Amino acid sequence: VVPSAPGKRFSEDIKVTDMLYDCYRAAESGKDFSKKLQKIQARYQEIISGLKLELSLDEEFELIARNFKEQAGEDYAASRGEYLNGIVMANYLDMEFIDAAEVIFFDENGNFDEAKTDKCLSERLEGVEFAVIPGFYGKRADGVINTFSRGGSDITGSIVAKACKADLYENWT
Repeated sequence: VVPSAPGKRFSEDIKVTDMLYDCYRAAESGKDFSKKLQKIQARYQEIISGLKLELSLDEEFELIARNFKEQAGEDYAASRGEYLNGIVMANYLDMEFIDAAEVIFFDENGNFDEAKTDKCLSERLEGVEFAVIPGFYGKRADGVINTFSRGGSDITGSIVAKACKADLYENWT
């Protein structure tokens, strides 16, 4: 399963990725971003509660806050939507969570490294019956998070399907 970040719940709503970009820009400019981050955390808590999960993302949000303060970059910020949703989905579906940063690779220029990714991902998925891998991001050779363009979770889905030699890849919105 390759989830995206939560999208709009109603027409006037804001996608989580856009909320993360806004929050990160506030952090980057030295403004207090805590209320913006709390709104994002509340959004995830609403999902967790709705699914009746016993799951806390508090530690994840503390790490995100630290990394925002240290200016980890817009790609890092945007990727957290998929990352957090992946954790929620893995818990809900009782599947193994695999961080995309461990198996999706980009070169030093931010270009997708298909050969390295396919090899690593195929090996990582060997013997794994069910897994959740967040879409949209991976990491560069220097360890920095790198994202695909918007809609990158769809790209990640096809990469994962290839790596596990899936007979069928379905993309649901």
